[in-house]
Amino acid sequence: MIKKGFEPIRENKLLRLKADLVVVGGGLAGVCTAVVAAREGVKVILVQDRPVLGGNASSEVRLWALGATSSMGNNNRWAREGGLINEILLDNLKRNRDGNPLIFDTVLLEKVHEESNIKLLLNTAVYEVQKSNEKTINSVKAFCSQNSTTYLLKAPYFCDSSGDGIVAFQAGASFRMGAETPEEFDEGFAPNIEDYGNLLGHSLYFYTKDLGKPVEFIAPSFAIDNAGELPRIRNYRLNEHGCNLWWVEYGGRLDTIHQSEEIKFELWKVVYGIWDYVKNSGKYPDAENLTLEWVGTIPGKRESRRFEGDYMLTQKDIVEQRDHYDRVAFGGWAMDLHPADGIYSEHNSCTQWHTKGIYSIPYRCYYSKDIQNLFLAGRIISASHVAFGSSRVMLTCAHGAQAVGKAVALCLKNKWTPRDLAAKDKIRLLQLALNREGQSIPRLNLSDLEDLTTKSKISASSELELTQIKESGDWKPLLFNMAQILPLQAKNIYRFRIKLRAADNTTITVALRTSSRETHFTPDVEIQSKTFDLIEGEQEITFISDEPITKDSYIYVCFMKNERVEIMLSDERFTGIMTVLQKENRHVSNYGRQEPPMEIGVDTFDFWTPEKMPAGKNIALTIEPAVQNFSSINIKNNDVRPTSDGYSNVWLAQLNDEHPQLTLSWTKKQKISMLQLFFDCDFDNALPSVFVTHPTSEIPYTIKEYRIYDDHKNLLYHKLDNYQAINKVIFDKPAITAELNIVFTKKNLNIPVGLFKISAYSENYL
Repeated sequence: MIKKGFEPIRENKLLRLKADLVVVGGGLAGVCTAVVAAREGVKVILVQDRPVLGGNASSEVRLWALGATSSMGNNNRWAREGGLINEILLDNLKRNRDGNPLIFDTVLLEKVHEESNIKLLLNTAVYEVQKSNEKTINSVKAFCSQNSTTYLLKAPYFCDSSGDGIVAFQAGASFRMGAETPEEFDEGFAPNIEDYGNLLGHSLYFYTKDLGKPVEFIAPSFAIDNAGELPRIRNYRLNEHGCNLWWVEYGGRLDTIHQSEEIKFELWKVVYGIWDYVKNSGKYPDAENLTLEWVGTIPGKRESRRFEGDYMLTQKDIVEQRDHYDRVAFGGWAMDLHPADGIYSEHNSCTQWHTKGIYSIPYRCYYSKDIQNLFLAGRIISASHVAFGSSRVMLTCAHGAQAVGKAVALCLKNKWTPRDLAAKDKIRLLQLALNREGQSIPRLNLSDLEDLTTKSKISASSELELTQIKESGDWKPLLFNMAQILPLQAKNIYRFRIKLRAADNTTITVALRTSSRETHFTPDVEIQSKTFDLIEGEQEITFISDEPITKDSYIYVCFMKNERVEIMLSDERFTGIMTVLQKENRHVSNYGRQEPPMEIGVDTFDFWTPEKMPAGKNIALTIEPAVQNFSSINIKNNDVRPTSDGYSNVWLAQLNDEHPQLTLSWTKKQKISMLQLFFDCDFDNALPSVFVTHPTSEIPYTIKEYRIYDDHKNLLYHKLDNYQAINKVIFDKPAITAELNIVFTKKNLNIPVGLFKISAYSENYL
């Protein structure tokens, strides 16, 4: 037994821990920072003040993680974030395609648990920063309420991904909170603060369940009694729950840090008042058997402090898709601002303005301009209020955090400050390290001199030359404008033959469109248009381009809507080729066309968006001359997804090649210790982490099985059950060979085997 007598005062148990990096905040940004750094050999302490990881994506809040794809509601083709966060989403798809938030918790916890270089402290809140001088953090103090232990955490580098920026704030770093005026950064979308408010509020969700019998609900005394008068009650639909209730928002006129508990209680009052109205007003008779299954206890917080780096992201960076020399991540969510009064506001629940394409984010946004050993990750990075409206979403936060994790490893190795790494003669080290892991920094073409593949000769058992997308027998009515996207070559005059079915004598207009800039996939330039007479019944039309294609580019073969006409579809699918429709996606303020007020500095353009699989089939057509964009030489490219400059960047075998092979050969033997293979994981498909049910647990395009042989036909490696985008193959001992032969097993009858990239490295790289 333990028996202690009276003492005037006692101290909590104190543990002193040292590491190379302390990450404060265990949301998606903190998790990605910690795991990426740990995989580089950095000793990490990850501190999270909640019992689970994930922050707003966790089971405590239950917000789906979204990013540049914007729920497949914008023109950002093949824009899902790469690297570690994509690995997490694919793991979650494999194990949790029904979107259970509890399972997503385990996916994140497993990622951290598997890294021996990470010390995880859950239920532990940082409350004090100690500095060695005014510009340098020495340590932080934290307390765990579950084990009554105080921690003193010391490291040469710190990353604040805490959401409110507790470390950066206490360290004295420059920050902003609230909206700038339009004049400060020439931002036409900057809000009228008096009317619209300064900050975005918190949201609190609830879930309902049908018990199959009548359920009474007696509201608590604190519930509001006028829910029927709320301006946003019109948004409510019976059986709608979870993050579809994002509009249950409040707090933007309060201090979203120090009044957060008041905001939460007000949201509880609103939630229980809404449910009282649903159950007892008589206006929802179908709610009789419904009960409340879950109400959030932690609100999803959108905005608080933003800390200043050596660069501040602004509206024009996003709208103009400016490419900075130190770009390390990308975003693509709309600039998405919400009225401060939230649920009580007469304004629309949000105002979202999209851009024509994804934008890049500079590394200089990811560290404090004042504190020389402090990195920033998550929603607190250096951005104006308007730019924050886009950069704040979780997948964008996680993508940038991956850059922080890599940056820490480079700074630690070279004894650099975060600012040192931002120098033009150093930043390419970070960019190359990120792109090697599938970061896909936009429009950045870096040579990897250590990649032995670049010195090899590439050959393949077959290469796709696309002359036909075969018909399936399925017809689709042209209720919307519809386009087939194809990567076409310069100097060619193309001929397309398409099968149509008309309900009566009518016409169909076919147009060729392309993008005005190589920075986006918005088809805002019409090359030519032709109208064809149709007679009742089935027929074929042939569209011939009048002029050669002027440059290699993605071309949209557009069929303008006519409800009396149907078009033949195909079951065949190909990497880098897809269909889009000019239709609405109201969840992300896409109404088919965006027409903002002229004075706010945002583009007017049409939306052409895909349908989620298993819909979204290609149009059946023949193409002359063949599309030749799928050569095996593409595996030497730095890009591991289709890009808006007109390249698929993928090797595709012929569709009838049952055992496709790629061969890498050198003039002399190489000593190869590691290979990386980059597969197609359908980067156009949004993979929300929770709430959404996905049709399959694996991406149909991704190769499941392959074998690697040396020049003597010795089997070096056999993968049976792949579902990930990136496979890192480390040989037990280096393969000394002048040839590598990779044999793939075909997975799907209607999808050819494909591969974006192979990288080969010697033991010196490892």
